[in-house]
Amino acid sequence: MLAHPYGAGDTSWFVRERFGMFIHWGLYSLGARHEWLMAREKIPPAVYRQRYFPRFDPDLYDPNLWAAAAAGAGMKYMVVTAKHHEGFCLFDSAHTDYKATNSPAKRDLLRPMLDAFRSHGVRAGCYYSLLDWSHPDFIVDPHIGPYAHLSADERAKLNAGRDQRRYAAYMRNQVRELLTNYGDIDVLWFDFSYPKADGSGKGRADWESDQLIEMVRKLRPDIIVDDRLDIPGVGDIHTPEQFQPRQWYRHGGQKVVWEACQTLCWSWGYDRDDALLDRYRSSDELIRTLIDCVAKGGNLLLNIGPTGRGEIDARALSRLADIGTWMRRHGRSITGCTEAPADIPRPDGCALTWNPETRRLYVHVLSWPYRILHLPGLAGRVEYAQLLHDSSEVLMQGLEQWQERHNENAGIGRDVLSLKMPPNQPKDVIVPVIELFLKE
Repeated sequence: MLAHPYGAGDTSWFVRERFGMFIHWGLYSLGARHEWLMAREKIPPAVYRQRYFPRFDPDLYDPNLWAAAAAGAGMKYMVVTAKHHEGFCLFDSAHTDYKATNSPAKRDLLRPMLDAFRSHGVRAGCYYSLLDWSHPDFIVDPHIGPYAHLSADERAKLNAGRDQRRYAAYMRNQVRELLTNYGDIDVLWFDFSYPKADGSGKGRADWESDQLIEMVRKLRPDIIVDDRLDIPGVGDIHTPEQFQPRQWYRHGGQKVVWEACQTLCWSWGYDRDDALLDRYRSSDELIRTLIDCVAKGGNLLLNIGPTGRGEIDARALSRLADIGTWMRRHGRSITGCTEAPADIPRPDGCALTWNPETRRLYVHVLSWPYRILHLPGLAGRVEYAQLLHDSSEVLMQGLEQWQERHNENAGIGRDVLSLKMPPNQPKDVIVPVIELFLKE
Protein backbone atom coordinates (compact mmCIF):
# COMPACT_ATOMS: atom_id res chain seq x y z
CA MET A 1 0.00 0.00 0.00
CA LEU A 2 1.22 3.49 -0.84
CA ALA A 3 1.89 5.77 2.14
CA HIS A 4 -0.65 8.54 2.58
CA PRO A 5 -0.91 11.46 5.03
CA TYR A 6 -4.37 10.32 6.13
CA GLY A 7 -2.91 7.16 7.61
CA ALA A 8 -4.24 3.63 7.39
CA GLY A 9 -6.66 1.39 9.22
CA ASP A 10 -5.85 -1.70 11.24
CA THR A 11 -6.11 -4.73 8.97
CA SER A 12 -4.46 -7.16 11.42
CA TRP A 13 -7.81 -8.74 12.33
CA PHE A 14 -9.06 -8.60 8.74
CA VAL A 15 -6.28 -10.75 7.28
CA ARG A 16 -6.92 -13.32 9.99
CA GLU A 17 -10.72 -13.59 9.79
CA ARG A 18 -10.83 -14.03 5.98
CA PHE A 19 -14.61 -14.53 5.51
CA GLY A 20 -17.42 -11.98 5.67
CA MET A 21 -21.05 -11.42 4.73
CA PHE A 22 -22.12 -8.63 2.40
CA ILE A 23 -25.78 -7.57 2.73
CA HIS A 24 -27.61 -5.62 0.03
CA TRP A 25 -30.98 -4.55 1.34
CA GLY A 26 -33.18 -1.61 0.47
CA LEU A 27 -36.30 -0.57 -1.43
CA TYR A 28 -35.03 -2.49 -4.46
CA SER A 29 -35.86 -5.71 -2.59
CA LEU A 30 -39.53 -4.94 -3.33
CA GLY A 31 -38.85 -4.62 -7.05
CA ALA A 32 -36.99 -7.93 -6.72
CA ARG A 33 -35.19 -7.56 -10.04
CA HIS A 34 -31.71 -6.25 -9.25
CA GLU A 35 -30.60 -3.41 -6.99
CA TRP A 36 -29.91 -1.20 -10.03
CA LEU A 37 -33.48 -1.42 -11.32
CA MET A 38 -33.99 2.37 -11.03
CA ALA A 39 -31.12 2.97 -13.44
CA ARG A 40 -31.66 -0.08 -15.64
CA GLU A 41 -35.34 0.67 -16.19
CA LYS A 42 -34.90 4.46 -16.30
CA ILE A 43 -37.36 5.00 -13.47
CA PRO A 44 -37.41 8.64 -12.35
CA PRO A 45 -36.47 8.88 -8.66
CA ALA A 46 -39.83 10.41 -7.70
CA VAL A 47 -41.71 7.58 -9.39
CA TYR A 48 -39.42 5.00 -7.77
CA ARG A 49 -39.96 6.54 -4.36
CA GLN A 50 -43.72 6.72 -4.77
CA ARG A 51 -43.85 3.08 -5.87
CA TYR A 52 -41.70 1.44 -3.18
CA PHE A 53 -41.17 3.73 -0.19
CA PRO A 54 -44.81 3.59 1.09
CA ARG A 55 -44.75 -0.21 0.81
CA PHE A 56 -41.47 -1.08 2.51
CA ASP A 57 -42.70 -3.07 5.50
CA PRO A 58 -40.23 -5.86 6.43
CA ASP A 59 -42.54 -7.43 9.02
CA LEU A 60 -40.55 -10.68 9.14
CA TYR A 61 -37.22 -8.97 9.76
CA ASP A 62 -35.30 -10.66 12.58
CA PRO A 63 -31.65 -9.58 12.51
CA ASN A 64 -30.73 -12.29 15.02
CA LEU A 65 -31.62 -14.90 12.41
CA TRP A 66 -29.39 -13.16 9.87
CA ALA A 67 -26.54 -12.95 12.35
CA ALA A 68 -26.94 -16.60 13.34
CA ALA A 69 -26.81 -17.63 9.67
CA ALA A 70 -23.60 -15.65 9.16
CA ALA A 71 -21.93 -16.94 12.31
CA GLY A 72 -23.05 -20.48 11.49
CA ALA A 73 -21.41 -20.19 8.07
CA GLY A 74 -18.11 -19.27 9.70
CA MET A 75 -18.29 -15.61 8.71
CA LYS A 76 -16.35 -13.27 10.99
CA TYR A 77 -17.46 -9.84 9.78
CA MET A 78 -20.30 -8.22 7.86
CA VAL A 79 -20.88 -5.18 5.67
CA VAL A 80 -24.43 -3.88 5.09
CA THR A 81 -25.75 -1.25 2.69
CA ALA A 82 -26.63 1.56 5.09
CA LYS A 83 -27.40 3.55 1.92
CA HIS A 84 -27.24 2.26 -1.65
CA HIS A 85 -27.38 4.19 -4.93
CA GLU A 86 -31.16 4.61 -4.67
CA GLY A 87 -30.59 7.01 -1.74
CA PHE A 88 -32.84 5.26 0.77
CA CYS A 89 -31.29 4.90 4.24
CA LEU A 90 -31.72 1.93 6.55
CA PHE A 91 -30.65 4.15 9.44
CA ASP A 92 -32.35 7.07 11.16
CA SER A 93 -30.43 9.96 9.62
CA ALA A 94 -31.18 13.51 10.72
CA HIS A 95 -30.27 14.75 7.23
CA THR A 96 -33.00 13.14 5.12
CA ASP A 97 -36.61 12.02 5.30
CA TYR A 98 -35.88 9.18 2.87
CA LYS A 99 -35.21 6.60 5.57
CA ALA A 100 -36.59 3.48 7.19
CA THR A 101 -38.09 5.32 10.13
CA ASN A 102 -40.45 7.17 7.76
CA SER A 103 -41.42 4.05 5.83
CA PRO A 104 -44.02 1.53 7.05
CA ALA A 105 -41.12 -0.16 8.85
CA LYS A 106 -41.32 2.78 11.32
CA ARG A 107 -37.96 1.97 12.88
CA ASP A 108 -34.23 2.16 12.44
CA LEU A 109 -33.29 -1.10 10.73
CA LEU A 110 -29.54 -0.70 10.93
CA ARG A 111 -29.00 -0.42 14.68
CA PRO A 112 -30.58 -3.77 15.67
CA MET A 113 -28.76 -5.46 12.79
CA LEU A 114 -25.33 -4.26 13.86
CA ASP A 115 -26.10 -5.14 17.47
CA ALA A 116 -27.27 -8.62 16.51
CA PHE A 117 -24.16 -9.41 14.50
CA ARG A 118 -21.89 -8.15 17.25
CA SER A 119 -23.74 -10.34 19.76
CA HIS A 120 -22.89 -13.35 17.58
CA GLY A 121 -19.20 -12.43 17.51
CA VAL A 122 -19.33 -10.98 13.99
CA ARG A 123 -17.64 -7.62 13.41
CA ALA A 124 -19.83 -4.83 11.99
CA GLY A 125 -19.26 -2.85 8.82
CA CYS A 126 -21.25 -0.35 6.76
CA TYR A 127 -21.44 0.18 3.02
CA TYR A 128 -22.19 3.76 2.01
CA SER A 129 -22.93 4.69 -1.57
CA LEU A 130 -21.11 7.70 -2.95
CA LEU A 131 -23.84 7.86 -5.58
CA ASP A 132 -27.36 8.97 -4.72
CA TRP A 133 -29.75 9.04 -7.64
CA SER A 134 -32.53 10.55 -5.49
CA HIS A 135 -30.70 13.44 -3.84
CA PRO A 136 -31.71 16.87 -5.19
CA ASP A 137 -28.09 18.09 -5.27
CA PHE A 138 -26.56 15.03 -6.95
CA ILE A 139 -25.43 16.16 -10.40
CA VAL A 140 -26.95 14.08 -13.21
CA ASP A 141 -24.24 12.76 -15.53
CA PRO A 142 -24.28 10.85 -18.84
CA HIS A 143 -22.81 7.64 -17.44
CA ILE A 144 -24.76 6.12 -14.54
CA GLY A 145 -28.25 6.51 -13.16
CA PRO A 146 -31.88 6.80 -14.24
CA TYR A 147 -31.23 9.99 -16.25
CA ALA A 148 -27.99 8.94 -17.97
CA HIS A 149 -29.85 8.32 -21.24
CA LEU A 150 -31.11 11.90 -21.53
CA SER A 151 -29.69 14.46 -23.90
CA ALA A 152 -27.19 17.05 -22.70
CA ASP A 153 -29.90 19.74 -22.75
CA GLU A 154 -32.30 17.59 -20.74
CA ARG A 155 -29.64 16.84 -18.16
CA ALA A 156 -28.74 20.53 -17.95
CA LYS A 157 -32.34 21.38 -17.08
CA LEU A 158 -32.38 18.75 -14.36
CA ASN A 159 -29.08 20.03 -12.97
CA ALA A 160 -30.26 23.63 -12.72
CA GLY A 161 -29.96 24.60 -9.07
CA ARG A 162 -28.15 21.43 -8.05
CA ASP A 163 -24.90 21.75 -6.10
CA GLN A 164 -22.53 18.80 -5.85
CA ARG A 165 -20.72 20.53 -2.98
CA ARG A 166 -23.89 20.48 -0.91
CA TYR A 167 -24.24 16.81 -1.73
CA ALA A 168 -20.66 16.11 -0.61
CA ALA A 169 -21.43 17.85 2.70
CA TYR A 170 -24.57 15.70 3.01
CA MET A 171 -22.43 12.58 2.62
CA ARG A 172 -20.01 13.70 5.31
CA ASN A 173 -22.88 14.42 7.66
CA GLN A 174 -24.34 10.96 7.17
CA VAL A 175 -21.01 9.18 7.47
CA ARG A 176 -20.40 11.11 10.69
CA GLU A 177 -23.73 9.77 11.97
CA LEU A 178 -22.77 6.20 11.15
CA LEU A 179 -19.40 6.52 12.88
CA THR A 180 -20.67 8.26 16.01
CA ASN A 181 -24.18 6.85 16.62
CA TYR A 182 -23.85 3.14 15.82
CA GLY A 183 -21.11 1.77 18.03
CA ASP A 184 -17.87 0.27 16.81
CA ILE A 185 -17.83 0.18 13.01
CA ASP A 186 -14.89 -1.90 11.82
CA VAL A 187 -15.25 -1.47 8.04
CA LEU A 188 -16.46 1.48 5.95
CA TRP A 189 -17.11 0.38 2.38
CA PHE A 190 -17.57 3.30 -0.04
CA ASP A 191 -18.93 2.63 -3.53
CA PHE A 192 -17.87 3.96 -6.08
CA SER A 193 -15.93 6.42 -8.23
CA TYR A 194 -16.04 6.68 -12.03
CA PRO A 195 -13.87 9.63 -13.11
CA LYS A 196 -13.64 10.44 -16.80
CA ALA A 197 -10.90 12.28 -18.65
CA ASP A 198 -13.38 14.93 -19.88
CA GLY A 199 -14.72 15.53 -16.38
CA SER A 200 -18.14 14.06 -17.11
CA GLY A 201 -17.84 11.26 -14.56
CA LYS A 202 -17.45 11.50 -10.82
CA GLY A 203 -14.38 11.04 -8.68
CA ARG A 204 -12.29 12.52 -5.94
CA ALA A 205 -13.25 16.17 -6.50
CA ASP A 206 -16.98 15.43 -6.77
CA TRP A 207 -17.09 13.50 -3.51
CA GLU A 208 -14.61 15.85 -1.82
CA SER A 209 -12.93 12.61 -0.90
CA ASP A 210 -10.00 14.23 0.89
CA GLN A 211 -12.30 15.93 3.37
CA LEU A 212 -14.32 12.75 3.74
CA ILE A 213 -11.38 10.47 4.52
CA GLU A 214 -9.85 13.08 6.81
CA MET A 215 -13.05 13.14 8.85
CA VAL A 216 -13.27 9.35 8.91
CA ARG A 217 -9.70 9.00 10.20
CA LYS A 218 -10.29 11.60 12.91
CA LEU A 219 -13.41 9.82 14.13
CA ARG A 220 -12.07 6.28 13.85
CA PRO A 221 -8.32 6.08 13.12
CA ASP A 222 -8.26 2.27 12.93
CA ILE A 223 -11.32 1.72 10.75
CA ILE A 224 -10.77 -0.19 7.50
CA VAL A 225 -11.70 1.83 4.40
CA ASP A 226 -11.92 0.39 0.90
CA ASP A 227 -10.26 1.67 -2.26
CA ARG A 228 -13.10 3.39 -4.12
CA LEU A 229 -12.69 7.06 -3.11
CA ASP A 230 -10.42 7.81 -6.10
CA ILE A 231 -7.54 8.96 -3.90
CA PRO A 232 -4.16 7.41 -4.77
CA GLY A 233 -2.81 5.58 -1.74
CA VAL A 234 -6.11 5.53 0.14
CA GLY A 235 -7.54 2.06 0.48
CA ASP A 236 -6.74 -0.30 3.32
CA ILE A 237 -8.30 -3.08 1.25
CA HIS A 238 -8.56 -3.58 -2.48
CA THR A 239 -11.88 -4.93 -3.69
CA PRO A 240 -12.03 -6.96 -6.92
CA GLU A 241 -15.72 -7.45 -7.70
CA GLN A 242 -17.28 -10.57 -9.20
CA PHE A 243 -13.99 -12.05 -10.38
CA GLN A 244 -11.14 -14.05 -8.90
CA PRO A 245 -7.56 -12.82 -9.34
CA ARG A 246 -5.13 -15.38 -10.74
CA GLN A 247 -2.63 -14.58 -8.00
CA TRP A 248 -2.27 -12.46 -4.86
CA TYR A 249 -3.86 -9.14 -5.82
CA ARG A 250 -1.33 -6.41 -6.58
CA HIS A 251 -1.44 -2.64 -6.78
CA GLY A 252 1.51 -0.77 -8.22
CA GLY A 253 3.26 -4.12 -8.53
CA GLN A 254 3.07 -4.77 -4.77
CA LYS A 255 0.97 -7.30 -2.89
CA VAL A 256 -1.90 -5.62 -1.05
CA VAL A 257 -4.64 -6.58 1.39
CA TRP A 258 -7.55 -7.64 -0.76
CA GLU A 259 -11.09 -8.93 -0.60
CA ALA A 260 -13.13 -10.45 -3.42
CA CYS A 261 -16.78 -9.42 -3.19
CA GLN A 262 -18.98 -12.06 -4.78
CA THR A 263 -22.68 -12.81 -5.05
CA LEU A 264 -24.55 -16.03 -4.36
CA CYS A 265 -26.49 -15.58 -7.56
CA TRP A 266 -27.03 -13.08 -10.37
CA SER A 267 -27.62 -9.85 -8.51
CA TRP A 268 -26.66 -8.22 -5.23
CA GLY A 269 -30.13 -7.22 -4.10
CA TYR A 270 -32.95 -9.75 -3.85
CA ASP A 271 -33.99 -11.03 -7.27
CA ARG A 272 -37.00 -13.29 -7.26
CA ASP A 273 -36.13 -14.81 -10.63
CA ASP A 274 -32.68 -15.90 -9.48
CA ALA A 275 -34.50 -18.53 -7.44
CA LEU A 276 -37.06 -19.33 -10.13
CA LEU A 277 -34.38 -19.76 -12.80
CA ASP A 278 -32.02 -21.61 -10.43
CA ARG A 279 -29.21 -19.11 -10.91
CA TYR A 280 -27.71 -19.72 -7.48
CA ARG A 281 -24.10 -20.84 -7.33
CA SER A 282 -23.59 -24.28 -5.82
CA SER A 283 -22.22 -24.80 -2.32
CA ASP A 284 -19.26 -26.60 -3.87
CA GLU A 285 -18.39 -23.60 -6.05
CA LEU A 286 -18.75 -21.15 -3.16
CA ILE A 287 -16.49 -23.18 -0.87
CA ARG A 288 -13.91 -23.45 -3.64
CA THR A 289 -14.12 -19.67 -4.12
CA LEU A 290 -13.41 -19.12 -0.42
CA ILE A 291 -10.45 -21.49 -0.56
CA ASP A 292 -9.15 -19.78 -3.69
CA CYS A 293 -9.23 -16.38 -2.00
CA VAL A 294 -7.30 -17.50 1.06
CA ALA A 295 -4.84 -19.51 -1.04
CA LYS A 296 -3.98 -16.22 -2.77
CA GLY A 297 -3.71 -14.22 0.45
CA GLY A 298 -7.18 -12.66 0.26
CA ASN A 299 -10.62 -12.54 1.84
CA LEU A 300 -14.09 -13.39 0.55
CA LEU A 301 -17.05 -11.07 1.17
CA LEU A 302 -20.04 -13.17 0.13
CA ASN A 303 -23.30 -11.34 -0.53
CA ILE A 304 -26.91 -12.04 0.40
CA GLY A 305 -29.96 -10.02 -0.71
CA PRO A 306 -32.81 -10.30 1.81
CA THR A 307 -36.43 -10.08 0.66
CA GLY A 308 -38.74 -7.12 1.06
CA ARG A 309 -40.30 -8.82 4.09
CA GLY A 310 -36.93 -9.08 5.75
CA GLU A 311 -36.01 -12.73 5.27
CA ILE A 312 -32.99 -14.42 3.74
CA ASP A 313 -34.04 -16.51 0.76
CA ALA A 314 -34.23 -20.26 1.43
CA ARG A 315 -31.65 -21.03 -1.25
CA ALA A 316 -29.20 -18.58 0.29
CA LEU A 317 -29.78 -20.09 3.73
CA SER A 318 -29.14 -23.54 2.28
CA ARG A 319 -25.80 -22.43 0.80
CA LEU A 320 -24.78 -20.75 4.05
CA ALA A 321 -25.65 -23.90 6.00
CA ASP A 322 -23.53 -26.04 3.66
CA ILE A 323 -20.61 -23.66 3.96
CA GLY A 324 -21.06 -23.73 7.73
CA THR A 325 -20.97 -27.52 7.81
CA TRP A 326 -17.72 -27.45 5.86
CA MET A 327 -16.26 -24.59 7.94
CA ARG A 328 -17.09 -26.34 11.22
CA ARG A 329 -14.61 -29.07 10.33
CA HIS A 330 -12.25 -27.16 8.07
CA GLY A 331 -12.28 -23.62 9.44
CA ARG A 332 -8.73 -23.78 10.65
CA SER A 333 -7.59 -24.14 7.04
CA ILE A 334 -9.18 -20.70 6.44
CA THR A 335 -9.08 -18.57 9.59
CA GLY A 336 -5.58 -17.32 10.31
CA CYS A 337 -4.30 -18.70 7.01
CA THR A 338 -2.77 -17.20 3.91
CA GLU A 339 -0.85 -18.11 0.77
CA ALA A 340 1.64 -20.97 1.14
CA PRO A 341 5.37 -20.17 1.20
CA ALA A 342 6.87 -19.57 -2.23
CA ASP A 343 9.12 -22.62 -1.98
CA ILE A 344 6.15 -25.00 -1.78
CA PRO A 345 4.68 -25.56 -5.25
CA ARG A 346 0.96 -26.07 -5.69
CA PRO A 347 0.19 -29.75 -6.34
CA ASP A 348 -1.97 -30.76 -9.29
CA GLY A 349 -5.67 -30.64 -8.44
CA CYS A 350 -5.11 -28.90 -5.10
CA ALA A 351 -5.05 -25.50 -3.42
CA LEU A 352 -2.76 -24.68 -0.51
CA THR A 353 -3.27 -22.47 2.52
CA TRP A 354 -0.74 -21.89 5.27
CA ASN A 355 -0.94 -20.88 8.92
CA PRO A 356 2.40 -19.25 9.75
CA GLU A 357 1.73 -19.29 13.51
CA THR A 358 1.04 -23.02 13.82
CA ARG A 359 3.29 -23.97 10.87
CA ARG A 360 0.55 -26.11 9.41
CA LEU A 361 -0.01 -26.44 5.70
CA TYR A 362 -3.46 -27.25 4.36
CA VAL A 363 -3.89 -29.17 1.13
CA HIS A 364 -7.41 -28.65 -0.24
CA VAL A 365 -8.02 -31.60 -2.53
CA LEU A 366 -10.11 -30.24 -5.39
CA SER A 367 -9.75 -33.37 -7.51
CA TRP A 368 -9.50 -36.69 -5.69
CA PRO A 369 -6.34 -38.60 -6.72
CA TYR A 370 -5.90 -42.26 -7.51
CA ARG A 371 -4.25 -43.93 -4.50
CA ILE A 372 -1.33 -41.52 -4.08
CA LEU A 373 -1.21 -37.74 -3.72
CA HIS A 374 2.15 -36.29 -4.71
CA LEU A 375 3.23 -33.07 -3.01
CA PRO A 376 6.27 -31.41 -4.58
CA GLY A 377 8.73 -29.53 -2.40
CA LEU A 378 7.72 -31.29 0.83
CA ALA A 379 9.90 -34.41 1.04
CA GLY A 380 11.50 -34.54 4.50
CA ARG A 381 9.62 -31.44 5.73
CA VAL A 382 6.46 -33.00 7.21
CA GLU A 383 6.15 -34.67 10.61
CA TYR A 384 2.54 -35.83 10.36
CA ALA A 385 -0.43 -35.77 7.99
CA GLN A 386 -4.16 -36.15 8.62
CA LEU A 387 -7.51 -35.53 7.00
CA LEU A 388 -8.83 -32.43 8.71
CA HIS A 389 -12.53 -33.33 8.90
CA ASP A 390 -12.00 -36.35 11.17
CA SER A 391 -8.30 -36.20 12.17
CA SER A 392 -7.66 -39.58 10.56
CA GLU A 393 -4.00 -40.18 9.81
CA VAL A 394 -2.76 -40.12 6.23
CA LEU A 395 0.31 -42.29 5.78
CA MET A 396 3.38 -40.82 4.15
CA GLN A 397 5.26 -42.96 1.64
CA GLY A 398 8.98 -43.05 2.35
CA LEU A 399 11.50 -42.40 -0.38
CA GLU A 400 12.76 -45.98 -0.25
CA GLN A 401 9.22 -47.39 -0.48
CA TRP A 402 7.93 -45.41 -3.37
CA GLN A 403 9.95 -42.74 -5.04
CA GLU A 404 13.22 -44.61 -5.48
CA ARG A 405 11.47 -47.23 -7.58
CA HIS A 406 9.23 -44.97 -9.57
CA ASN A 407 10.63 -41.47 -9.74
CA GLU A 408 12.41 -41.89 -13.04
CA ASN A 409 9.53 -43.51 -14.93
CA ALA A 410 6.69 -41.58 -13.26
CA GLY A 411 8.38 -38.20 -13.30
CA ILE A 412 8.37 -37.91 -9.51
CA GLY A 413 11.25 -35.82 -8.21
CA ARG A 414 13.16 -36.56 -5.05
CA ASP A 415 11.66 -33.48 -3.40
CA VAL A 416 8.15 -34.95 -3.65
CA LEU A 417 6.25 -36.21 -0.60
CA SER A 418 3.78 -38.95 -1.49
CA LEU A 419 0.67 -39.52 0.62
CA LYS A 420 -1.28 -42.78 0.65
CA MET A 421 -4.87 -41.67 0.15
CA PRO A 422 -8.17 -43.43 0.90
CA PRO A 423 -9.54 -45.15 -2.21
CA ASN A 424 -12.55 -42.83 -2.39
CA GLN A 425 -13.23 -39.23 -1.44
CA PRO A 426 -14.82 -39.05 2.02
CA LYS A 427 -18.60 -38.90 1.77
CA ASP A 428 -20.41 -35.68 2.61
CA VAL A 429 -17.18 -33.65 2.50
CA ILE A 430 -17.45 -31.13 -0.31
CA VAL A 431 -13.73 -30.33 -0.42
CA PRO A 432 -11.52 -32.61 1.70
CA VAL A 433 -8.49 -31.03 3.36
CA ILE A 434 -5.24 -32.63 4.44
CA GLU A 435 -3.51 -31.00 7.39
CA LEU A 436 0.27 -31.24 7.30
CA PHE A 437 2.33 -30.58 10.43
CA LEU A 438 5.62 -29.17 9.21
CA LYS A 439 8.89 -29.71 11.00
CA GLU A 440 10.53 -26.78 12.75
